[in-house]
Amino acid sequence: MKTRDIHLKLIETSDIHGNFFPYNFVTDQPTEGSLARVCALLEKMREKYGQRLIYIDNGDILQGQPTAYYYNFVDTQTEHPGAAMLNYLRCDVGNMGNHDIEAGHAVYDRWVRECHFPVLGANIIDVHTGEPYLTPYVMFEREGVRIAVLGMITPAIPMWLPETLWSGLRFEDMEECARRWIPLIREKERPDLVIGVFHAGKESVRQVDFYNEDATMDIARNVPGFDVLLIGHDHRRYCGTVTNVEGRRVWVVNPANNGVMVGDVDIHLSKLGSRVVRKKITAKLTRVGNYGVSRPFMDCFAGVYDTVEDFVSRRIGTVAETMSTEPAYFGPSAFIDFIHSMQLELTGADISFCAPLSYDAEIRAGDMHMRDMFTLYRYENMLYTMRLTGREVKAYLEYSYALWTNRMQSPADHIMLLTPIDNAGKRLGFQNFAFNFDSAAGIRYTVDVTRPQGEKLHILSMADGRPFEPDAVYRVAINSYRGNGGGELLTIGAGIPKEELASRIVDTTSKDLRYYLMEYIGRQGVVRPKSLDLWRFIPEEWTKDAIERDRRLLFGR
Repeated sequence: MKTRDIHLKLIETSDIHGNFFPYNFVTDQPTEGSLARVCALLEKMREKYGQRLIYIDNGDILQGQPTAYYYNFVDTQTEHPGAAMLNYLRCDVGNMGNHDIEAGHAVYDRWVRECHFPVLGANIIDVHTGEPYLTPYVMFEREGVRIAVLGMITPAIPMWLPETLWSGLRFEDMEECARRWIPLIREKERPDLVIGVFHAGKESVRQVDFYNEDATMDIARNVPGFDVLLIGHDHRRYCGTVTNVEGRRVWVVNPANNGVMVGDVDIHLSKLGSRVVRKKITAKLTRVGNYGVSRPFMDCFAGVYDTVEDFVSRRIGTVAETMSTEPAYFGPSAFIDFIHSMQLELTGADISFCAPLSYDAEIRAGDMHMRDMFTLYRYENMLYTMRLTGREVKAYLEYSYALWTNRMQSPADHIMLLTPIDNAGKRLGFQNFAFNFDSAAGIRYTVDVTRPQGEKLHILSMADGRPFEPDAVYRVAINSYRGNGGGELLTIGAGIPKEELASRIVDTTSKDLRYYLMEYIGRQGVVRPKSLDLWRFIPEEWTKDAIERDRRLLFGR
């Protein structure tokens, strides 16, 4: 009996975030990635591989660009393009991402129904049945090769999202889930190839004591049976191998976000009868821009494009002065204080917390349109009102500024907490995620950058001059990501146990913050953004020059 050689091609997209077209509806500019470009790549590759090509999408498709938002929350009757387009691309397998869950049951349940392929989620458990809410794994056969695909999602969703968005579900630890399913799949299905599709990042990040957010490498090393792990979530490109506990190499592939790159895996197998006698896997990341844009795709979905363009072009109001997030890292800013002001007005809270959700965003003076709302507020967070003591407010801010500012030892030091962001170490960026850099309104305070965490903040008074009391209980306006424990400013920072957070919530909005910002702007007609000027870095004889140095390093201007 002769051996038979088979060559399979595996393509992965992940974290598309509504980037369906080669055009950014927020910036009104062409964009590098998109499903339209992925489609052109798939068209070309199918000419060569035909049915030997397997295309898998790894989630986070339902949030990001206004295209997703419009069909999530405005037109909820038309087939969702997040399903229609993957169907058009002949997607073989999908996986659920945390930002898909963020859209809420009505959206992701509808999306799953409309997809003509299985959407996986082995560790998304229906609390009523104890069984997976979605298909845990799928088997299919190509050229006589039996392929198992197991899908999982990061379990840290309860740290980020209100329970109303995932009611009736719980999220199992990924490694525990893999340990249960892999022996079952190997025994029952006898696969020739096992692929893991994980909406989780590469390096283990434990969220308090509850959730291992990015368990990929732990699973690759500790749970034998996988040949390839297709991952995402952290928006960080990676392509490499790990040696597992049985001494076998496991490929780990992450194409990052927005459809700029795809995971591109070649699988060569030799079979003698039904038995695999040789298996060789190689992988790389392939840039989709080399393949152009699929004209048939653009023609097919021209109606979606036109509808969303009309939506984002709607005028909301007028902004009198240009505002950007750049100043927000160095002191009070009109951009962030505009959001603070809206949060305080909407909730009647004593104090507001808010961070710059986009690293370097700008809204120019003049008419403000719907597209600008996605620059002003990037995510579909709700707004909570929570009860915090004065002491917890201070500890929360101490933790935030420790993520954000260096402890200066001399006037020549950086004021920002920076790290190299290129291999040569010449370019610097923030060491931590800027969306966790919360400032406050409703209180007056200083931040002493020469002091360690716990001693940086000096809260002078409430904004109206009343005393700030450490033992008093304050109503605090805070977004739902933060209020559920995201960024751990409430848990590690303020020291509030995760299980206690829900009891601290006294009110929540029914719609996302972007909706209320739009209403707020509409009522004002003309927005005149200005800094509330409630806090500052000290000592100013050190910080003034340090701010200018770090501003030039970070923004080049």
